[in-house]
Amino acid sequence: MRPAGSLNNYRLVVVALAAVTLIALVLLWPDGERESDLKFGTPTPTEKAEVESVQKVECTVPIEDATCLEASIRLKSGPNEGDLATLDVTSRSADSVVDPGDDIKVAAIQTNGGPTIYSLIDYERGPPLLILAVAFTFLVILFGRLRGALSLVGLAASLAIVLLFIIPAILDKQPPLAVALAGSMAVMLVTITLAHGVGPKSIAAILGTSVSLLLVGLLAVIFTSAANLTGFTSEEATLLSASDSGISISGLVIAGIIIGALGVLDDVTISQASTVIALRAANPKQSIGRLYRRAIEVGRDHVSATVNTLVLAYVGSSLPVLLILGSGEVGFTRAVNMEIVAKEIVATLVGSIGLIAAVPITTLLAALMSRSLDRAELAAEASHGHHH
Repeated sequence: MRPAGSLNNYRLVVVALAAVTLIALVLLWPDGERESDLKFGTPTPTEKAEVESVQKVECTVPIEDATCLEASIRLKSGPNEGDLATLDVTSRSADSVVDPGDDIKVAAIQTNGGPTIYSLIDYERGPPLLILAVAFTFLVILFGRLRGALSLVGLAASLAIVLLFIIPAILDKQPPLAVALAGSMAVMLVTITLAHGVGPKSIAAILGTSVSLLLVGLLAVIFTSAANLTGFTSEEATLLSASDSGISISGLVIAGIIIGALGVLDDVTISQASTVIALRAANPKQSIGRLYRRAIEVGRDHVSATVNTLVLAYVGSSLPVLLILGSGEVGFTRAVNMEIVAKEIVATLVGSIGLIAAVPITTLLAALMSRSLDRAELAAEASHGHHH
């Protein structure tokens, strides 16, 4: 006989989780009328320009291992749009700072009675980013069709939660740990529901991700404290601290670990739930124990690949630091003890532990829930499986 009530019990737990998340969002939601204490001075007005030519010149002040360049630029915005101007830049690398054809942003500095001096602020990155975003959107919809489109809606919702809740709430001096957990739970509930519906597979994935996310949060708190991770490993962190904003920099480290782990957690949990449903659909009469063991075998392969992905993602983001460490000037023991390295190690290992824990938890929940499904429901769930 089908244990029809069991699936409803799991649904009630998910509803309770959603309610708690909603309450947390309401309690932590930033006060829009309050002005942030984060001040960095008056922003410098910038203008768009295009580099027309570049030539080497003598440095007015001798700088070791540097090349001084004079660029002729055409202003593309502002009161002097269309005019030619000169831009002085210094290059300390083998690559030129600017090349002919580059679209850049410059600051116009007015001098008393003298000519306007232009300073390089940044590159104009809008067009290539837009092309990449359009290509990504097209490929996701082409390959994923309706589910791909829904996943893009979920991605947009995730970004909205980050931009409208997580960042403003932290700026509003709310606890970064609580904000990260509430925001991550909201992101997870929205993205999984939009991409995979509200069936047993999604319920198992939501519950498995929730437990693992709480574990990641707990481990992040314990080991950032045990390893004395202050978060002062970048200019941005120092700037935030100097701004007298009252933001906990060490709390930002914990929040970053939680949010960073979420992306791989929901992927693994959905994969495991899909595997269980597919195995149950192929053989509805197999026991929960056998179903669990067969699904765990798939989970082990997935975890090993995903942990590798997680590690390589951190390695890729820390490549300049690793090059310095690989120069031989810093010993291995000393390097590992440096906070900039230790922070990445803690983030990688904590995220990986949460990932490993997510597999058996989700597999067991999905196996138990699959008992409540008849053949037609199993076939329907299996036909909407998760694919890589």
